[in-house]
Amino acid sequence: MDWDKLRIFHAVADAGSLTHAGDQLHLSQSAVSRQVRGLEESLNATLFHRHARGLILTEQGELLFDATRAMMKRLDAATARIRDSEEEVFGELRVTTTIGFGTLWLAPRLPQLYAQHPDLKIDLMLEEKVLDLPMREADVAIRMKEPSQADLIRKRLMSVHMCLFASRQYLETHGMPENADELHAHRLICQNPRSAQVGAGATLVNELMTYDVPSLLTVNNYFGVLQGVLHNLGIGVLPDYLARDFPDLVRVIPDVQSSEVPVFLAYPEELRQSKRIAAFRDFVQKEIFAYRKKMKEQAVS
Repeated sequence: MDWDKLRIFHAVADAGSLTHAGDQLHLSQSAVSRQVRGLEESLNATLFHRHARGLILTEQGELLFDATRAMMKRLDAATARIRDSEEEVFGELRVTTTIGFGTLWLAPRLPQLYAQHPDLKIDLMLEEKVLDLPMREADVAIRMKEPSQADLIRKRLMSVHMCLFASRQYLETHGMPENADELHAHRLICQNPRSAQVGAGATLVNELMTYDVPSLLTVNNYFGVLQGVLHNLGIGVLPDYLARDFPDLVRVIPDVQSSEVPVFLAYPEELRQSKRIAAFRDFVQKEIFAYRKKMKEQAVS
């Protein structure tokens, strides 16, 4: 098949409109329409249903779009590898991790990365969904479990536990609970156990809800839980790495915590030589080392 026609078909399918695809490709609507029609004739198949609001892929169109999408991702990967042959670290790096870790740990540390590599363009994708790295949905991931795909390079960074925290002001007003049975005198702030989160966190929340906790605030991400705790609403279930960055947080009922949550950095084998990946990996490892050192110093003091 003619690659130009496939490229134009992909743009139309992605945009859902001949006009929008033409704008992206710097072609007239008639030229785009002519190329799509030519592709349909060569395949002897209808690729789009046309209606007043735009274009919808037919079943045959969906099959072809799946193929061109995979081709484009492979081309992106090849382009990234070619660019990474340069000595300087520059260009776009797509990083995916969870909303909690990305918002509360990674994003506040990115100034250090940009200070070292100001020409980097970070696209930070925060979601609980695990993106497909080999299919180039992202370049590098920080995940709260070991990746299962065999064609990924992975490195364990640290371990996290979900723990109970309250603000100093809240504890001065409401007192420090000595054990889980005393949670009945406090409001619990946590993620809903049915919301997307690490399994260890959901398990801990389910356990805490077996106690007589009359007042409850659930939020669908840890950033919201943290805000509730910092504003003295109650006792929150939060990852232990926040203790360093938020000195107003006080750990309560220390014997109550989740099972260990491993944190892994992963990227595709084909990006092993990527200088952007190396720069990001080294930055994260340096920050993890500093975090561990600080936590040890706090434990000793």
